[in-house]
Amino acid sequence: MPHVLLIEDDASVRDGMELVLRRHGYGVETAATGEQALALLAGERGARVELAVLDLMLPGMDGFEVCRRIRARTATLPVIMLTARGDDHDIVTGLAAGADDYVVKPVTAPVLEARIRAALRRAEPYPRQGPAGQGPDAHGLYAHRAGADRTDHAGLVIDRAGLTVTKHGAAVALPPTELRVLLELSASPGRVLTREQLLASVWDHTFLGDSRLVDAAVGRLRAKIEDVPARPRYVQTVRGFGYRFGPL
Repeated sequence: MPHVLLIEDDASVRDGMELVLRRHGYGVETAATGEQALALLAGERGARVELAVLDLMLPGMDGFEVCRRIRARTATLPVIMLTARGDDHDIVTGLAAGADDYVVKPVTAPVLEARIRAALRRAEPYPRQGPAGQGPDAHGLYAHRAGADRTDHAGLVIDRAGLTVTKHGAAVALPPTELRVLLELSASPGRVLTREQLLASVWDHTFLGDSRLVDAAVGRLRAKIEDVPARPRYVQTVRGFGYRFGPL
């Protein structure tokens, strides 16, 4: 049973969301403030939390800072932020802080549950990839090619089997969403993928998202793998189309 941490200061909203999630089979931990949430994550109960749903407008420490502190502690915990206003600045700032997704309140139970399911799927092990452009055979397996699972791109080493990334020998910690973006792009170096294609393959094609999710994930990814994020060598923008993997 997946465990969700619900961080929401409005008791009626928090109780309603908790009831909905429990009815859908989730274990739920709750916190009314960011400080309570961080303390819970640091304790024994936090060890079983697999996803956080985080309201941005919290008393005391706001949701942006809570998200940054969660990301400083762990790269792997998916974070879905809740915003009451749908304000573009709030959304962009929250995604830049490390959130994987967002929903605008009031949110319906089916939408929230669908976003949680999609985020949990992104946190699952990435499927084994074959050579670029090659699909699975009748048994669902890819033909083996020596060295295909571990590739070196001018010092950026991507291990698709071990799901690890190193740069010049140093490990690069990537949250599941950013890792999946990198794996999708690097599967076919030089090929341009549109934002819509990345939304479908990384965020789940059944979910209606927007390009800000892709752009924010790419921005966070560049900050970790590029020497100069403003002049990227690995993840390059193709204006009017999308992104492609280098390196230049």
